[in-house]
Amino acid sequence: MADSTGDRSKYFPAIERKHGQPIQHWFDLLADHGDARYDEQMALLCEGHGFSQAHANAVVMTHRGSTTTRRFPDPDSYFASLDAVKAATARAIFAAIQDRVDGLELVTAWNQPMLRNEAGYVFALTAATAHLTLSPLSAAVMATFAGRLGGLKANKKTFIVPPDWEVDAALLQAMVEARLAELG
Repeated sequence: MADSTGDRSKYFPAIERKHGQPIQHWFDLLADHGDARYDEQMALLCEGHGFSQAHANAVVMTHRGSTTTRRFPDPDSYFASLDAVKAATARAIFAAIQDRVDGLELVTAWNQPMLRNEAGYVFALTAATAHLTLSPLSAAVMATFAGRLGGLKANKKTFIVPPDWEVDAALLQAMVEARLAELG
């Protein structure tokens, strides 16, 4: 499995054990297929050689020159990748939560900013083209607060806000506290 730095090479010993060939064999196989697209390379390894999706992705992406899954080393680099409006709203969302709930650390996990404490992850944000997706990382918390979301689009574990959303600090605080209660 990849470590916390996103290093894909951590998969290589397991791939070599399972498939009985050194990693270079698989890189050479991909090279023999020339300029095949990503999905064609994935199919070659998954369908042609029994690779799992994760193992095939590690080999294909390393072969293509990407050695890490990590795109953002910290939340500030994530925010810097956004347009000014989304970045300001995202920062305001996390500040509103951290101003009211103690003991939360803002980190980057799964290439998105998230709040966590020693018990686990409690809140996440992802920027899309036309909105921000927020998540208390819990279907139960979302169900509890569905009535307080007004006209916002809600899914099982997420809700969507516009890029210039006027941050509802009380709502976010309550969601995070409910998530923390779940984590114990």
